Formats: sequence, structure tokens, C-alpha cells
Amino acid sequence: MRRRALPAVALLLLAGCAGHQDDAKGKDTTLTVLAAASLTDVFKQAGAAYEKDHPGTRVNFSFAGSQELAAQVRQGAPADALVTADTRTMTDLAAQANTPTAIAKNRLTIATAPGNPKHVQALTDLARSDLKVVLAAPEVPVGRYSKKVLDQQHVTVKPVSQEPNVRAVLSKVSLGEADAGIVYVTDAAAAKDKVATVAVPDDQNAIATYPAATLKSTKHGTEATDFVKWLSSPEAQKILRSAGFQQP
Repeated sequence: MRRRALPAVALLLLAGCAGHQDDAKGKDTTLTVLAAASLTDVFKQAGAAYEKDHPGTRVNFSFAGSQELAAQVRQGAPADALVTADTRTMTDLAAQANTPTAIAKNRLTIATAPGNPKHVQALTDLARSDLKVVLAAPEVPVGRYSKKVLDQQHVTVKPVSQEPNVRAVLSKVSLGEADAGIVYVTDAAAAKDKVATVAVPDDQNAIATYPAATLKSTKHGTEATDFVKWLSSPEAQKILRSAGFQQP
């Protein structure tokens, strides 16, 4: 009986080994990309397009304010690439990130309730005592940009709250918890009819640059590098342009 059983066991072992080899060959690489909150909608679309063109690679995004992402990187969070909404944050992470590439630009707009019932017309209106204004915290890129443009116009705003990222500012306005807030053009566009916008003139505006870089701690260097390079490709740039981002 042993002579008959041994070949069967051997066959099972061989089959098991073959199965493990097939699983290894078919295993996907999952990239974790830390990305600025303002990229939430467009990167979900971009990630789907990338996965379609790169079978075997999955892209998982973690969205937050750039300052929160930087803290995660410094604390050793497992991730493969980083995209921030400003160059300062990326520069401060030179010890953890490889050389970055600018992939897009953005600019500010004023978001109000639909129909702009408070008749906000310009940055100077945000100082009005009858307005509840919400801004991003000054350590957040959009908060820093907002402070810059307000200071340049000598406008003093007393916000009802300072939020951790641009999406939180947008949410406060769209839910009616604030009358106005400063957000990126792309975030206001993503909100569609939930908010109205008041344009900030070019000579009063600020330009946000989005750099992307692989992290030195990545365990998927080749795949992470391919993804970051792809963000500058015509396909990725078309997706970013359609969402309202500007050329880098």
C-alpha cells in the first residue's frame, strides 16, 4: 500500500508547488500612494486608468492634507509614493523622498452657498462681519496660499474654523455651516451644484504646484517609479486637465 500511496502523495506535493508558483506569478503589486486631499476625485479616475493599462499593478490611495501626509512619511508609514499640494512640504521630506516631478498646478477660488445668497464679490468681502468664513489651517498648503492672497490684499479674516484640508473647508460651505471659504478651483468644480464660486483675479491669486515622488522606503521601486512617471504622460495629463488642473 505504501508503494501505491507514495506516488499519489508526490503528485499532490508537485501539484501544490505548481499552484504556489502560479499564485506567485499572478500576484498583483499593490502600490500605496499618499496624495493631497484636493486630488481625491481625479486620482480615483487616474488610478482606474493606470490599473487598466498596467495589469498586475493595483493603486491604493490615502488622501489627506499634505501636512498630515508628511507626518505619516516621517513616522515611517508604509507607502510607495507621495503627491503633495505644494513644493515646500515635498522639499522638507528630501530625506525620505526621491527627486520629485511637478505634475499639475492649481489656483484658488471663493466657494459660497449655491446662488451666493450673501453676495460675496471679492476677497475683500471675506472680512465682512456678517459672513461666516471658514479657511484651512495655516500649516495646510491651501491655508497658507489663502493667507498669502488675503495678506496681499490687506484683508483680515476671522474664520469660524480652520480646517485640516481643503475638502473639509468645502464640506463646511456645502453643508451650510459657513457662508464662504477659500478652496482650490478643482475642488469647487468637483462639488458641482453644491456650491457657487467667486473667481479670484489672476493678479490676486496664488498658484499651487503639485510635486510627485517615490519614497525611499518603498518595496516596489520599479512599479512606484513607473506610476510617478505615468502621471506626466499625455493620458494622465488629459485626466488632470479635464478636472481643472493646469499644466505643471
